[in-house]
Amino acid sequence: MTLGDAAEPLVHIKDFRMDFGDTTVIRDLSFDVHAGETFGFLGSNGSGKTTTLRALLGIYRPTAGTLHIGGKVFEPRDGASLGYLPEERGLYKKEQVLDVMVYFGRLKGLSKSAARSWSEEYLERVGLAGKAKIRLDKLSSGQQQKVQLGVTIMNNPGLLILDEPTKGFDPVNRRLLMDIIEEHKRAGATVIMVTHQMEEVERLCDRVILLKDGVSRAYGTVEAVQEEFGGTVYRVTHDGSLPASALFDVVSDEDGRAELSPRAGATEEEVLRVLVEAGAGVRSFTPARISLDEIFIKVYGEQHELGEG
Repeated sequence: MTLGDAAEPLVHIKDFRMDFGDTTVIRDLSFDVHAGETFGFLGSNGSGKTTTLRALLGIYRPTAGTLHIGGKVFEPRDGASLGYLPEERGLYKKEQVLDVMVYFGRLKGLSKSAARSWSEEYLERVGLAGKAKIRLDKLSSGQQQKVQLGVTIMNNPGLLILDEPTKGFDPVNRRLLMDIIEEHKRAGATVIMVTHQMEEVERLCDRVILLKDGVSRAYGTVEAVQEEFGGTVYRVTHDGSLPASALFDVVSDEDGRAELSPRAGATEEEVLRVLVEAGAGVRSFTPARISLDEIFIKVYGEQHELGEG
């Protein structure tokens, strides 16, 4: 599969609709992913993320709309240039780790020796060299996840589609996997990443789309989405009580750490002056952009579980 003209979107979705029986799960969804970018595909449980990816890859037949990769509908024979880490992992769990990786490497066009060499180096890097001869079902879920990611990236595909790539990882292993993904990005790969780890999005993603109930609620660069949902906030540590003011809203305030959202027209100097004059005991006052975590709370509500779907 040729991944298309660099001037055109690598992934193009236009007016996509998906019905299951009488239920519409995706409504008139349109977005593009450009070659070389890392694109965050975000949403709560049941928002339609995985459904969209499955339709893009031909697993589901869309009810309506255009879903193209490299200017055409994806077909299984195009898979050599694409690495897909699905929501449900699919490995031969009764087989040895290294044998499974070599097998998939052969399917992806590598020679047996090249697949074995690459797999051994990868297992060493992710701390699984000692598990190469162990059956997959004897590994922890996190260790199996590392093997699955290795199978996904081993032929250096030009397009990576990763559905919750660090799900279930501790912070150390999450950072390791993010480093690996970032290396592929620097090498020119396009990455579509489904995740609800917002620090991963802020670190890696160039642009994002947020889905809710099958509809796009925000789409653009990370900075543009932050600006749309409030832009700058002030992070304040303080010893006293925060005053009520027409200049700002108190987003959160716990254990002397607060976040304030300025209202239209309020300046940094004005907000700080109100705090000082009210005796709030300000110890630090730091302007920052609203985080994606906070945007999620605004869009989905504090009680709405984020994750698969």
